[in-house]
Amino acid sequence: MKKFITSLLLFTVLTISAQEIYWTNYSFIVEPENEAMVFKLIDDYFKTHKTEGVTVTLYSNHFHDADNTQTHVIGFSGSLDALGGMYAADGGDAWALLGARLDHHIKDGAGARMGTVKKSFGDTEGDYPIQRYYILDVEDTAAFEASMTKFNTDHKPVGRTVTMGNITSGVSPEGENHWALVGFKDFKAAIGGATAGLTAEQRAARDAGWKTFMENSGDVRMVRSGLRVRLGQW
Repeated sequence: MKKFITSLLLFTVLTISAQEIYWTNYSFIVEPENEAMVFKLIDDYFKTHKTEGVTVTLYSNHFHDADNTQTHVIGFSGSLDALGGMYAADGGDAWALLGARLDHHIKDGAGARMGTVKKSFGDTEGDYPIQRYYILDVEDTAAFEASMTKFNTDHKPVGRTVTMGNITSGVSPEGENHWALVGFKDFKAAIGGATAGLTAEQRAARDAGWKTFMENSGDVRMVRSGLRVRLGQW
């Protein structure tokens, strides 16, 4: 079995600020009977071992396709200096012990990625633990980001957040290079989606805006989508 620090994947986005945010994520597979222990080990460690300026988040991969086999994702995010400092640190015996203990309870790793956060829209100060994720293959980065910005400015997310960014390493043969996240407060909101509660007139206006976005975002192909649930954040 691969060691913890090299056996994980997917992507995550956490605290958004004015400075550019970098992230690294690892995904892994845990059998149901080991989930509680894996959470406890991670929670115990990061409650007392924190890197200044780095946010750590653990998600469960809830709704996903049959080939998207990872059950959990752990992500690290912060400024370039903060994240670089975390990787430069040795971690010592406590980090080595965490890896050894997790290795007994993690069935396998599923990969690893890194990238940046580009933009976020909506109530970024709110708490949105349920996230629908979309992993994309974007041909024209400038067109996609401009169209995404215009759409979410004209149709500002209410009661949710929308965040987009890129993937700079850990790309699969599918060629994914961007991602988008839509954060919701609960499952009801996530199931209802962006158009739940809109009037017929509001829905028509949003649909027209989305049509314009699709026409002007360049060649965008969705590689994967799903929904994940935040289990903890440190």
